Amino acid sequence: MRYIAIIPARYASTRFPGKPLAILGGKSVIQRVYEQVSKQLDAAWVATDDQRILDHVRSWGGNAVMTSPDHKSGTDRIEEAMEKIEAAGEKYDVVVNVQGDEPFIQPEQIAAVCKCFDDSQTQIATLGIRFVPDGADRASITREEAWKRISNVNSPKIVVDNKGFAMYFSRSVIPFIRGRETAEWSDTYPFMKHIGMYAYRRDVLREITSLPQSSLEMAESLEQLRWLQNGYRIKVGETYTETIGIDTPEDLAKAQELLS
Repeated sequence: MRYIAIIPARYASTRFPGKPLAILGGKSVIQRVYEQVSKQLDAAWVATDDQRILDHVRSWGGNAVMTSPDHKSGTDRIEEAMEKIEAAGEKYDVVVNVQGDEPFIQPEQIAAVCKCFDDSQTQIATLGIRFVPDGADRASITREEAWKRISNVNSPKIVVDNKGFAMYFSRSVIPFIRGRETAEWSDTYPFMKHIGMYAYRRDVLREITSLPQSSLEMAESLEQLRWLQNGYRIKVGETYTETIGIDTPEDLAKAQELLS
C-alpha cells in the first residue's frame, strides 16, 4: 500500500497566530514536521489556507496545496487536498493526518499508526498511550499523580476491544472501576490516553467527510465519535512516546530548550 501524509496548517490561531512559520532551531515548525514525516512515508503534503505558508513550504522544496479557508475541521481540509492531489495523477491507499504543530513527531509513532492497516478490517487508525507506563517508570508516579492524569478532561480516554479496535472515546474516566477508591484505579486498569493522529483508507476519508455531526460528537466534542457512531472501525495502535505539541509562544520556548 502507498501512504501519504497530509499536514493541515492554518495561519490564523487565537493563541499563536502564524504558528506554522515560527522558527524553531533555525527551521520553521511546519518544515520540521514535514521533514520528520517524509522520513517514514511515500509522500507528504502541507494543506493550507494561507499564501504565506504555501510560499514558505515551496521555498525549501516541500509539497503544498491551497485549500478553502471555510473548512470546519482538519479532516475536511485533508479531503479537499487529496482531491487536488489525485487530480494531478497521484494515487494513494492510506491518508495519514499529521498535526502541523508537532515538530517532534517520531518515526515509531507514524509506523504504529500505519501498521494498523495490516488488519484488513481497519478503516481508520489512531494512536493511544498509557497514562501510567509499565515497568520501572511506574514506580516514579504516585497514585495521586496518576489520578490527576487520568481525570484530566483535556486528555480523552480510549477503551478498546480484544482486537485493538476502539469501543469508545470519552473525556470522562472510562471504564468506571466499581468498589475501589479513585486513588487505586490506576493499579486496577491500564487507562489509555488518545493521541490525535489519524489515518484513513482513501475511500473511507471521502465517506466520513460527508457525515453530519452526531449526537455523541456534540456531547463530548470529539470528532472521532461521529465515525464510531456511524459504524466505522477504528484500530488503535499503541505508542510509548508522548507527543509534544506547540499551541502557544510559551510552548515554542520550551521546545527550543528541548531541542537545545
